[in-house]
Amino acid sequence: MIGVFGGTFDPIHFGHLRPALDCLEALRLEELRFVPLNQAVHRAQPSAPAALRLAMLEAAIAGQPGFVADPRELERSGPSYSYDTLLSLRAELGARVALCLLIGADAFAGFLAWHRPLDILDLAHLVVMQRPETPLHLDSELAALSQDRRALNRADLVAAPGGRILFQPVTQIAVSATCIRRLLAQGRSVRYLLPDGVLDLIQQNGLYCVTHPHPESNYTNHTRIFR
Repeated sequence: MIGVFGGTFDPIHFGHLRPALDCLEALRLEELRFVPLNQAVHRAQPSAPAALRLAMLEAAIAGQPGFVADPRELERSGPSYSYDTLLSLRAELGARVALCLLIGADAFAGFLAWHRPLDILDLAHLVVMQRPETPLHLDSELAALSQDRRALNRADLVAAPGGRILFQPVTQIAVSATCIRRLLAQGRSVRYLLPDGVLDLIQQNGLYCVTHPHPESNYTNHTRIFR
């Protein structure tokens, strides 16, 4: 099985990485692909440019077996729809490989408002990363879908390429990219909220400060991704 975890990763932090590792291990995924989005649909656009968000992602997952940075959304123009990304992965991996789209519980609550949600579920399983002892509030339509497509364990996912919904407990780490950006704008330290390699790139490029040089001005690697 292949896991897919999308997001702005602006910046990536331990609140992304630890739950992802929980899923990698619990579901025994062959690999977990982190897919940074290019153009957000349901949230504000990323603050940092694509090249730096990809570089921070690569720094964050370096040395972790099974974690892979996948730039396909950065290489595609227009809104970053999960449906398009899964179509692209299906074309690459074939129809029989089980794909698991990892999403947070909050994002799942709005899943039916996504672009072609039922088609997404045809292309992949949904793995809803749920923090222990945190209630999940679903409307009646999504609750019915969750019950109808419910997977109870890894074996249910392995048995088909997609179509099931698994609620996976993960480690709760109360940190967000919004909080990190706010702390940096206030001139405060964000050490121990994200990997040191990510912090180094933030400091080297003056990211997320109230006054900082244009983030592309002194970083040239990976520019092929968005040009």
